[in-house]
Amino acid sequence: MKFVATPIAGAFVIHLEPRADDRGWFARFFCQHEFEEHGLCGRVAQINNSLNKYKHTLRGLHYQLAPKAENKIVRCVRGAFWDVVVDLRPNSPTFLQHFGIELTAENRKTLYVPEGCATGLITLEENTESFYLTTEFYSPQHERGLRYDDPKLNIQWPAQPAVVSDKDLKHPPFSVETHLK
Repeated sequence: MKFVATPIAGAFVIHLEPRADDRGWFARFFCQHEFEEHGLCGRVAQINNSLNKYKHTLRGLHYQLAPKAENKIVRCVRGAFWDVVVDLRPNSPTFLQHFGIELTAENRKTLYVPEGCATGLITLEENTESFYLTTEFYSPQHERGLRYDDPKLNIQWPAQPAVVSDKDLKHPPFSVETHLK
């Protein structure tokens, strides 16, 4: 695996390094030792999979508060989506900045989202499937969300969302009092 730093402190794009032969190829998507060698959490508590039937479906922006804050390792296994990470760590040099990347089944890129950051995606094709690992178990009482269209964040999504859950539409604009406590 090749780890490439993003503009967000602690977030990485991970490229698979396939080993090919006449059968096809093999590559590691996750290796605890390699993640730890890069200073990243190598523990996996949960593996999640989501299917989005419609193009321009938006999910997010989601995260969990401490002590259940989680790192996420996100990959597209069918279709394509644009994934964004938003830094919500007040002491981070990239606080309230964001980074987005297109993840597709074909490019096989993976996004490592550090704890203390929110993440969200918008699908670019119908029947898009995401697969992601988390380093902490889901905890409803620690779950939080941000408005995808919060002017303070100024995220330039690659398309206007066509499908957004009622829950995601109800997330309030960012404030330290609401989102970090």
